[in-house]
Amino acid sequence: MVLHELVNKMSGSVIVGDALQTADIKTVEIDSRNCGRGSIFACVRGYVLDGHDYAENALSRGASALLTDDFQHLRAKVLSWERGFVQGDNILWAGRIIPVVLVKNVRFAVAEAADILCGHPSGSLDLIGITGTKGKTTTSYMMRSILTAAGHKSGLIGTICNFVGDERVATERTTPEANVIQPLLKRMVDANIGYCVMEVSSQGLNLDRVACCEFKVGLFTNLSRDHIGPSEHANMEEYAAAKAKLFDLSGNALINADNDWSGYMIDRAMHSVKERVYTFGMSEGCSFRADNVVTHQDSVEYDLTESGVYINGELVPERTVHVVVPIPGRFTVYNSLGAYGAMRLRGIEPEACVAGLAEVAVAGKAEVVPTGRDFTIIIDYAHNPDSFINILTTVKEFAKRTVFLFGCGGDRNRPRAQMGETAGKYADFSIITSDNPRSEDPASIVADLEAGIKPTGAPYICIVDRREAIRYAITHALPGDVIILAGKGHETYQILKDKTIHFDEREVVRDILNELDAGEKAPESEK
Repeated sequence: MVLHELVNKMSGSVIVGDALQTADIKTVEIDSRNCGRGSIFACVRGYVLDGHDYAENALSRGASALLTDDFQHLRAKVLSWERGFVQGDNILWAGRIIPVVLVKNVRFAVAEAADILCGHPSGSLDLIGITGTKGKTTTSYMMRSILTAAGHKSGLIGTICNFVGDERVATERTTPEANVIQPLLKRMVDANIGYCVMEVSSQGLNLDRVACCEFKVGLFTNLSRDHIGPSEHANMEEYAAAKAKLFDLSGNALINADNDWSGYMIDRAMHSVKERVYTFGMSEGCSFRADNVVTHQDSVEYDLTESGVYINGELVPERTVHVVVPIPGRFTVYNSLGAYGAMRLRGIEPEACVAGLAEVAVAGKAEVVPTGRDFTIIIDYAHNPDSFINILTTVKEFAKRTVFLFGCGGDRNRPRAQMGETAGKYADFSIITSDNPRSEDPASIVADLEAGIKPTGAPYICIVDRREAIRYAITHALPGDVIILAGKGHETYQILKDKTIHFDEREVVRDILNELDAGEKAPESEK
């Protein structure tokens, strides 16, 4: 698209100076290393880096134009460029005038430009957005399983990976940047995919990564204290407000009525969504309600009643179906209610919803690892006090003894003492170990966690090396134990100070069990 045509379609944008406006723009970039001919480089200021510092590098790689919401700041940076200078309102580099697009908000402009360049792909998709502290990933996989059962190709954008149909696409964060999201959505449209499920983080909403996306359903799972800190949200009110922004972009809202923040979310949604507000939970009056819940070691089942639901503008009759989901825990009830409800609102038949939920599997979410022993090992992504409580109370329903192995990621806003305290209160025995220490000293993180568990008087041991900690859990397991490996879930790596190593807990468990089997079978002379 010709630059001046793009700018004319963007809200509140102008081209500064006398540069030619006929460059053919194909992409918008926020990483200068990805720039080339036909790209417009957006000077985005982040928490750590300032994109204006990389504008010259973007031009050296062939960027055709620059995008900024602070022209004077850019001018000041140009004065330090080796091959650049300022002439009135013109920015010159290597002897040519560079087109500079001035906007009110550069992050929104990135989303808007990407959306325009990709032809507004979300408008051609049944796009469902999921926000909340917990449950986003599991709920998204449940929806994908339902769509598969209904015979539909689908896309998925989320924490574990992205999918374009059956093609798996790597991801770096829960909600990618807008200039990644829009091309992904376009790929789905071009592949004749009709549905996409997207995990939408509070940062993704606050930083306009999903601006210009057209969600048919915005789903709220829950809210708890997980992202409160200096680099994220100042308090719960700010956190809730960020989550509620999803409803500004949604046709329908689907809200967990049993969460403490449901009243706030319902009120926001009533004033934001274009169509209707629905609820799910175990409370009376929910649009999608669970009754007669039964929990098992490897599953949950319940009766689901839907009422007051409109599909394609018509009120459908009240009905009840029996749901079985092969993931243990009461939180699975809520996740599956949300998935079922969102799919029903998009016209998927109840039979397909039930069939899809019966087949769902999510790596690292209450994932049972086969051992062939008289104890059970579960891998779970739990990495904060609330998720600790969820998985531990779930396991206590069927375990003789809960053995809880956990750590805390470095360089993250996590209440470490509270994590240790929670483990002490809810687990029968805890093993404190390393997670992804990143730039921090692993032993120091373990000490922070120990400070929380020690006052509880609960039994525990500290083993900094995670592989050795898992070995300890296995070699000291008692019949009927359920060992929970918490924190890493789907991850197959460990982030250390100076490197990232391969670390798949499924493989670690398998290798330790194989070593123990080999030792048991070895001749006496070799023992």
